[in-house]
Amino acid sequence: MTNSVEQILGSARVVPVIVINKIEEAIPLANALVAGGLKVLEVTLRTPIAIEAIKEIKNNVNGAVVGSGTVINTQTLDASMEAGADFIVSPGTTSELIAAAKQNNAPLLPGVASPSEVMNLLNQGFNSLKFFPAAAAGGVNMLKSIGGPLPQATFCPTGGINLANANDYLSLPNVACVGGTWMLDKQLIADGNWEEITKLAYQASQL
Repeated sequence: MTNSVEQILGSARVVPVIVINKIEEAIPLANALVAGGLKVLEVTLRTPIAIEAIKEIKNNVNGAVVGSGTVINTQTLDASMEAGADFIVSPGTTSELIAAAKQNNAPLLPGVASPSEVMNLLNQGFNSLKFFPAAAAGGVNMLKSIGGPLPQATFCPTGGINLANANDYLSLPNVACVGGTWMLDKQLIADGNWEEITKLAYQASQL
């Protein structure tokens, strides 16, 4: 169960955290990100069309590894799995969500913000974790501190990460990759300027 998540996170340094507002933007946006070298994508379930967008990207964008983000209960987990999501990301965890992920053999990246949450998930067989909200929860210093007593946990921090501070996180031994939105310029997306999105994605992929 956790192996596929570990493999996915190990294959990416930066994971774009995407909010799709218009379904017609899903495929060109994903194509632009993949062309720039960002192949692991997290589509958040923050809009009504997100599940449809995951299906569209899965079926039409070569090379994309598509995760479903903001999965907070069994309903959104089931819908994500039915849509063909390659991995599942939650901002936090509940016992219900963990049980459903295990039952469905879902590749879950569960969210944590404290050592107690890390310990709880390690005990349940989850070694790859999302650290969220990264900046608000203590950022680089918090991850350094957690790495001392709990070196077996590996993180994908998300929240407050940008081009200027991403390398501070990526330099930590317990960070596999970071999630961010800085390459997803809203105006460029609204204008359909996919070439510039590809340039931003390439810049991020070189971190």
